[in-house]
Amino acid sequence: MKRICVFCGSSQGSRPEYAAAAEELGRELVRRNTGLVYGGGNVGLMGIIADAVLRAGGDVQGVIPEHIIAREVGHNGLTRLHVVRSMHERKALMADLSDAFIAMPGGFGTLEEFCEVLTWSQLGLHAKPCGILNVRGFYSSLLAMLDHAVEERFLKPENRALVLARESPVELLAALEEWRPTKIEKWLDRETRGTNP
Repeated sequence: MKRICVFCGSSQGSRPEYAAAAEELGRELVRRNTGLVYGGGNVGLMGIIADAVLRAGGDVQGVIPEHIIAREVGHNGLTRLHVVRSMHERKALMADLSDAFIAMPGGFGTLEEFCEVLTWSQLGLHAKPCGILNVRGFYSSLLAMLDHAVEERFLKPENRALVLARESPVELLAALEEWRPTKIEKWLDRETRGTNP
């Protein structure tokens, strides 16, 4: 994997472990000679992971919309900062530049970006691994909800397995490297489509 896209918060969160995990993930990316793609900000976990990769001598590609860079939160020290016109262009370019995706702790934006690339994987629009860095159980409730969606037959077990979740950067990066895509039919009940359950 040449580059991994990391979605994460523009805040540092309430626990020091979140920032520590961002720094560790940044260092581990460089150790594996893997570049970082991220949202281009200099604040929160976004700034922390970018700075960690840069300090270790790694490559950082940021992608940021014009309306956000106007708020003066763009990172000026990156290997390359791509300035785009919209959030849609941002997400498309981040996906194109990346060979895998990681969600760290974050809010609505992090969840939305990760769920979109995960949906693209489910639909067969890309064959890139998608992982969650579950720092201090931050995503445990979300993972439980995905298991519930399987139980309630809104999600196939094979599609649930597209979400690789680990507690440490080393374990997660190893899981992303070992992942191999499989062809999965999205629809649970294709033969009964259009009928009442």
